[in-house]
Amino acid sequence: MEINYPARITPQEGGGFLVQFVDLPDTFTEGQTLEEALFNAAEVLSAMVGWHLDQGRNIPAATPGLLDAHYISPDAKTQAVLLLRHARGGRSLADLARALETSWPQAKRLEDPHHWPSLKTLDRAARVLGKRLVLSME
Repeated sequence: MEINYPARITPQEGGGFLVQFVDLPDTFTEGQTLEEALFNAAEVLSAMVGWHLDQGRNIPAATPGLLDAHYISPDAKTQAVLLLRHARGGRSLADLARALETSWPQAKRLEDPHHWPSLKTLDRAARVLGKRLVLSME
């Protein structure tokens, strides 16, 4: 599963580009060049998804297949949190903690976008959730 959110990029009068995320209406940014706008978009996406997670809000699923959108990924920590939440599904954090043979606070840290879990921990969590950890670079 990939975590990519669609954003529409609009050239602005006088130069620059406005970036607005389709599924997260409170998430937007801009840049003087397209490259800068895309970089800023990844940064603001990570920050706003992290903020929503901190506030206990649900994060909407990304709309797939929009032809007039750029798909942008949040940072690795944020992706890991979203992937674990999705893989956990209806299982409680207490169930995950028991399966990992750890404490509830340690299991909760896996879903904290400010925490950097090790690859070993992520792999172990994936396995107890019946998944496989797969890495890629873009």
